[in-house]
Amino acid sequence: MLDLAIIGGGPAGLSAGLYATRGGLKNVVMFEKGEPGGQITSSSEIENYPGQKAPGESGFDFMSTWWKQCSAFGLVHKWANVVGVRKNSDGSFEILLEGGKSEQAKAVIVATGSTPRRAGFKGEDEFFGKGVSTCATCDGFFYKNKEVAVLGGGDTAVEEALYLANICSKVYLVHRRDEFRAAPTTVEKARKNEKIEFITSATVKEALGDKMGLTKIVLDTKNGERVLDVPGIFTFVGLNVNNEILKDENGKFICEMADGGQVKTNLKMQTSLKGLFVAGDIREDAPKQVIVAAGDGAVAALSAMSYIESLH
Repeated sequence: MLDLAIIGGGPAGLSAGLYATRGGLKNVVMFEKGEPGGQITSSSEIENYPGQKAPGESGFDFMSTWWKQCSAFGLVHKWANVVGVRKNSDGSFEILLEGGKSEQAKAVIVATGSTPRRAGFKGEDEFFGKGVSTCATCDGFFYKNKEVAVLGGGDTAVEEALYLANICSKVYLVHRRDEFRAAPTTVEKARKNEKIEFITSATVKEALGDKMGLTKIVLDTKNGERVLDVPGIFTFVGLNVNNEILKDENGKFICEMADGGQVKTNLKMQTSLKGLFVAGDIREDAPKQVIVAAGDGAVAALSAMSYIESLH
């Protein structure tokens, strides 16, 4: 039986593995169906992680050293797709793998993250990471003193438009409706910002560019087609939380969940189910930043170690 099973190989999962193995656990396996690194490996540049030797390096290069460090302390990477987690009658856990196989573990850390929803316009996938972004905090600085567009009508979209207005020369806030889902006070603050132009009842039809990246977007508006010459568009149309493995055979979640599909936890990353911990974007109120995910992973590992010790 494994001491600890970690599901997910992004910053949260890797940090959990590092802290658990370096902390003395001998039988720790990280289940990840692909190369370790997570969603951040698709980012074109990272420069806001404290202590970086080379600010501005790609997400892939940034994460390339993490696995080497973790494996040096004994973390095992199992190339497997986890399809479910079950609590056994003796308090241990069964990790269900694709293909019908399974593993047993004393404790589990789930760090499967979330996936930004695609808006669905033409060229979105082609220019993702090359002008199309889902994180203003990550990529906003690269558009300093340039014009950008923000797509969405919720709190995140409007708040990120305000954030970008502090960096960019102009922000076009594009929303498919006239009314916003965001808090009225936030919308009012954005309307008062001279750098933000509201374009409502509009959708993005297509993203255009060249080998260097995005150069313009084409909008369908109530007044006809409109072209915005922008090198960047930030899309905030929601997140798909990767929580399917936390459902039982009847489709019910095995632990307490928040309304948005994230897992409810305390400050120790403990869920409502003893022995089950989560870290990173899957937990409630996660800021969706690498540094936070890494911190979550460390906390979850320390909590899991204490839990496993209590079993003896």
